[in-house]
Amino acid sequence: MATQGPHALLPVPDHDEAARQAFVETVGRTVLPLLPTINKAAFKSRVGLRLAHALGDEPMTRHHRRRAMAAEPMWQMTSALRLTHQETLWDSVTSSVERQLPQLVQKAVTLRGKRRYATLDLDPTIGIPRYLNAVDIHMMPGNYDRERLEDDVSAGAIYDRGVFLRALGLRGAYGEDYGTSFGAYVRAQYPELNVRRVLELGCACGGSTLGLADAFPEADVYAVDVAAPMLRYAQARMESLGKKAHFQQQNAEHLSFESNSFEVVVGFALLHETSAAALPAILKEAHRVLKPGGLALFRERPAYSSLTASEVGEIDWDTYYNAEPFYGRFFDLDRKQIFIDAGFAAERVIAGSVPSANNAGSGSVAYPGFGAQK
Repeated sequence: MATQGPHALLPVPDHDEAARQAFVETVGRTVLPLLPTINKAAFKSRVGLRLAHALGDEPMTRHHRRRAMAAEPMWQMTSALRLTHQETLWDSVTSSVERQLPQLVQKAVTLRGKRRYATLDLDPTIGIPRYLNAVDIHMMPGNYDRERLEDDVSAGAIYDRGVFLRALGLRGAYGEDYGTSFGAYVRAQYPELNVRRVLELGCACGGSTLGLADAFPEADVYAVDVAAPMLRYAQARMESLGKKAHFQQQNAEHLSFESNSFEVVVGFALLHETSAAALPAILKEAHRVLKPGGLALFRERPAYSSLTASEVGEIDWDTYYNAEPFYGRFFDLDRKQIFIDAGFAAERVIAGSVPSANNAGSGSVAYPGFGAQK
């Protein structure tokens, strides 16, 4: 079982909670990777043949494939396994957090008062957009924003531990690998860029923020999110680790920062959780706050157009069964065009892979990245 990096806010499981979490991680490591192969075989040998016959000359879409696979027993079995694994993961973490929540809140309040390294500015007038709180995204109980008590940090604690287990520790001991890796990419590919201010959109519990702080030690790192429980946790976590960052409660559709004020704007697994109306507004804001020559970079899975039908089917499962309602729509988009529409020049749109900093030795871990230079 991968070992998560210790910090003052990390919930510590007792014996039974640790056993359940170890089981969840083992299933994620050994069983879940087998399921796409099972589904691919079922589609190739049975479902695809029937569907092709039924469609005739009509082009087969991901929607045709999904509806046809829904009646396939092997797909039903693999879906049930994935769903049960996700529910069990969150349950094993949530019970641990709830048991320790009063102590975690008190630690966060104490650390928030120190402000030696990390600052926090909350704005109670910021409403949670409907596209973020209509469902519990990826089935995390309470979603990002639910307040169980005053000064609540439970969403951050659940997310921190749950995502670490779901990712099998591959995002780093502190979940920092997105920030570390994209920071290293910027330094290597744009050495002429003097990075003094960095902005992270949708920072959640602050794992990637830590990586950005390490990648740009001389810069001021700002991290925004709409969810107060996440931000309270993120600030206290960074303060306990002695890492510098400024956390602010803001909606990325309407940032308070001045125009032309950042060299780098980043977002990690953010855009696919936004609505059709919010997405262009967020990208336009990223363009506005960037300095000339600055970079807007985002980590998301590849567009559907670059994947096989089987790969699309596996990823599209999240759209319909894992409370990710905007997943499929986002991955159907023309990624170059959405940046052009936001004000970026077509010739400055970027797409490629960003090597993982923490997993460089494996030679196989890289994050799909895309964005644009202003």
